[in-house]
Amino acid sequence: MPYDIGRIQSQRVSKQFRVALDTNHYSVPAELASQRVTLKAYPDRVCIYHQDKLVARHVRSYDRRQDIEDPDHPKELLAQRRKAREQRLLVQFLSLSRHAQAYLEGIEQRRMNPRHHLRKIVALGEIYGVEALDRAIQDGIEFAAYSCEYIANILAMRAREAPAHGALYLTRRQDLLDIEISAPDLSPYERHGDEH
Repeated sequence: MPYDIGRIQSQRVSKQFRVALDTNHYSVPAELASQRVTLKAYPDRVCIYHQDKLVARHVRSYDRRQDIEDPDHPKELLAQRRKAREQRLLVQFLSLSRHAQAYLEGIEQRRMNPRHHLRKIVALGEIYGVEALDRAIQDGIEFAAYSCEYIANILAMRAREAPAHGALYLTRRQDLLDIEISAPDLSPYERHGDEH
């Protein structure tokens, strides 16, 4: 068996899921952030172990202040963040209307990208207000119109609707008779007619 020349050291992984060696930083899987790992430094590579299991292997860098990351290491963290964002979006959408759940089911049945539509509908709620959006969602269900575009159109049309004007009531008939209009001055037109 060849002699193992790896230099071993134990250290805690940073919150950015990195371990340090000779001013350089090497990534480990994101779920190991703040955990204790064993680092084995060879002349050509760096191996990182967690509970005697190899969790990361990198080509050793002799440059200074380099950040060496395996693209697979942040994937779990990114997936968790994406899931958390989607969960927050769903909660926001469902809080907009008591009919939101039924509308969401309609969007999902049409095999659309629900996240895209929910994000836009939540934004429309911020623009038009929750009451208008609740009414638009009810109309969307009634007409089986399931998309953010339908909701945007319903809201835009409602916003353009002019309120019905009521009849004009004058409190006194006398007000009608007291309107005075002065006779127009036609002298400029008379002069102009004389010239021709």
